[in-house]
Amino acid sequence: MVHFKGSDKLAKLIHANQFLLPVINRFGIRLGFKERTVSQICDEFGIDENFFLTIVNTYNNEDYFPESDLLSFSPRLIIDYLRKTHSYYFNYLFPEVERRLERVLAGCEGSCDDLQLIKKFYNKYKEELSKHIEEEEDKVFPYILAIIDAWENKVPVPEKFKGYSMQSFEQEHTNVDQKIYDLKNIVIKYLNASYDDNDCNAFLYSIFQFEKDLLDHARIEDKILEVKVIELEKQLKNG
Repeated sequence: MVHFKGSDKLAKLIHANQFLLPVINRFGIRLGFKERTVSQICDEFGIDENFFLTIVNTYNNEDYFPESDLLSFSPRLIIDYLRKTHSYYFNYLFPEVERRLERVLAGCEGSCDDLQLIKKFYNKYKEELSKHIEEEEDKVFPYILAIIDAWENKVPVPEKFKGYSMQSFEQEHTNVDQKIYDLKNIVIKYLNASYDDNDCNAFLYSIFQFEKDLLDHARIEDKILEVKVIELEKQLKNG
């Protein structure tokens, strides 16, 4: 598997893996790279090059996960990236999955019970994942930023966060990960063959893309962000 470096032209990353495009977009980088390298682009956009390379390599290769490198980054960098990922889900992935699902439905004749069941399952999944993301945005991330501020400035954690801890949030992605796998499995095994093949495939591809992004997103949250914050909590507790 390719391991990207700062000397690589950014265009090379997209030729190697087109699914890195939305990941790169989250750093504020858009198409039109010309012949510039990763290092040149990061310098131009004021991006931490090591963080950028670690993220794109993590998404490109699920076996590549240098925890020691990610643990050296500020949680603020990680939170900013995760928030942009959440926006990508709400502004693009959810609507794209739904657009493709509606296209399959539009080509259906008859009761379409199987597809209606899939739509109901998807809507329930979207509701659960949305609540999960909202909890992170409204509770988890503000708490983490308060912990960072307390640690950096040697000040007490605000009273409203007293009693909080990373463990208290019980950030488990297993359930949402399993649900999107179940959705994918239902489509593969039980969708009636009377629908347009291309529309069905496009809908399924969008679910595969969503699942891949969610799994990588969860790895960064669970294995990096949570680990960093628990360590900061310990340091604050021990003075």
